[in-house]
Amino acid sequence: MPIDDDDVLAAAQEECPGPADLESALLTETLDHVKTQPPVVVEAGATLAETISRMQQGLRGCALVVNEAGRLAGIFTERDVLMRVAGRRIDLGQTAVRDYMTPDPVTLPSDSSVAFALNRMLIEGFRHIPLVDERGCPTGVVSQRELIEYLSDFFNRDLLNLPPEPRASSRSREGA
Repeated sequence: MPIDDDDVLAAAQEECPGPADLESALLTETLDHVKTQPPVVVEAGATLAETISRMQQGLRGCALVVNEAGRLAGIFTERDVLMRVAGRRIDLGQTAVRDYMTPDPVTLPSDSSVAFALNRMLIEGFRHIPLVDERGCPTGVVSQRELIEYLSDFFNRDLLNLPPEPRASSRSREGA
């Protein structure tokens, strides 16, 4: 017996929080609730080789660069590797990350809303935003991927697996 698309949508709406719940979460949930990985933190004098190696080992897209006082001085991302380092004659073992990092990056406190962080990332074109405490010391980093994974938890798996146009029907047999 074929399943009616309206039945699928109705069941998904019953099991899944609706847009109001998602909208509420965007505004009220803070970055403290988003599951993040511990950041890679290096000192400004660390070499590019060491920094890139630590990013690779930790499977991270960025490293937070701190000064002698432990305050955030910059961020070094995979985009920096691609746009500033790759294809250039640089001695990775002798060159300090401070020379290729993005200095004084935009930061957020961990009690910022998910919506604010996502909006900032989209407007500014960031994939990562460092989280800092009141002294400017890094406490974490949040990525677009982590925010999207967090928000996807508000949707039922069945709803996520619906075809792009659930009401559309095939006009011809597939494979014929």
